[in-house]
Amino acid sequence: MFRDEKLEMKVGLFIGIGIFLMFLIVFSIGDFYGFEKGYNIKVIFDYVNGLTEDAPVRLAGVHVGEVKKIEIFRTSDSEKTRVRVFVWVKGNAKIELDAVARINTLGLLGEQYLEISPGEVPVFLKSGDTIVGKNPVHVGMQMESMVELVQYAKEIFARLAEGEGTIGKLLVEEKIYDDLEAFVADIRAHPWKLLTRTKDSRRSGTDSSGGRGTTVSPR
Repeated sequence: MFRDEKLEMKVGLFIGIGIFLMFLIVFSIGDFYGFEKGYNIKVIFDYVNGLTEDAPVRLAGVHVGEVKKIEIFRTSDSEKTRVRVFVWVKGNAKIELDAVARINTLGLLGEQYLEISPGEVPVFLKSGDTIVGKNPVHVGMQMESMVELVQYAKEIFARLAEGEGTIGKLLVEEKIYDDLEAFVADIRAHPWKLLTRTKDSRRSGTDSSGGRGTTVSPR
């Protein structure tokens, strides 16, 4: 009977150690912060680009917390729909008042996370403070802008092909192109003509303005 009690104690001790190790593994994988000191801040966005709860929070590239909650609300002044992100940050991570919060992506197809770039003002956020984040790039809107740009470029090239404008005429009318090519070839062969034409244009401009001619008064 004494041996049975000793065996039960060993088994219970073994099970207890196993449960303790399991908790350590779960907490380390899940970034458990239940026993760590920290504070909460709020970040306001117009668009969060798929950011989810439990997403990592990084300060200057260092993991310092996580997103606890995300809610949609409407502002009382402009009745605009916005997003409020509740963030938990480690107590030793000091965030400046002018820090910039933005939503970033780990790699090209990685998860979304909240990136906080340090500021320069030596005043730090306190628990419960709110900052306005920098909205991420909306991929759909960027694609729409690219489509509009391509359409506009197609219209310009179509007009050029029809000979509209100076460049269009240069591309379409062979005579203008031939004259321009002949002019360039003549200047290359006789560059002194360019200087002569410049002087002639200056003289003709002076004469037409009636500027420096000597006037003889009648006696």
